[in-house]
Amino acid sequence: MISEINFLLVGNSRLHWAKYSKNQSKFFHTKKEQKVPENIDLDQLIWASVGKLPSFFLKKENEIKTQDIQLSNLPDYFGVDRALACIAALKIIENPLKKDLLVADFGTILSITKLNSNGSIIGGQLIPGFLTQLKSMEQNTKNLKVPKKYDVPIKDFLINTEEAILKGVINSLTGVINSLFNPTRDILVICGGDSEILSKSLKTQKENIINAPNLVMEGMIIHHLSVNRLL
Repeated sequence: MISEINFLLVGNSRLHWAKYSKNQSKFFHTKKEQKVPENIDLDQLIWASVGKLPSFFLKKENEIKTQDIQLSNLPDYFGVDRALACIAALKIIENPLKKDLLVADFGTILSITKLNSNGSIIGGQLIPGFLTQLKSMEQNTKNLKVPKKYDVPIKDFLINTEEAILKGVINSLTGVINSLFNPTRDILVICGGDSEILSKSLKTQKENIINAPNLVMEGMIIHHLSVNRLL
């Protein structure tokens, strides 16, 4: 019987946690300045990082790095989150037609990674994410502010400034997905904190989209269990 195993992905803006026990996984997220959640043993914590490390101690020997992950044509400089999302997609997505997998992670950065059904990395693109774009517009202009609400406008041409900002940023993110995704040869898998907001604006039939918001954390669990021959 596997006792509870805890996982942490250090993101750019948040900490992402997973608890695995008895073939069940629970996921939650905290801000970086928050205390370590209760019942987390830092000595046993399995972790990976794509952002600045938190103030609490993390054991180096428990870290998952990109070079630890077995994917063909995976460069060491690829973000470990992208690599973990890929192994999770390969493991959990049904793909009887052996299509390519297009993994879009809507986080601080929108990372798009394409791999074939055999697990070989084809490549991808990196785009400033939803909040990154909104904050950049506020920081680099005099009059534009981050909208307080994220209600996506239906119309394409807006008079209201906040609506125009939202529509423009969302179109920049979904537009690149729409241009890259071909449902006849690809399976689109989306994840990340902003995936729910962005998925509504993708111009593809919903049955062609697999929404797996915790895909990266699932990848951490799959990797750890397979390495330790528990899977």
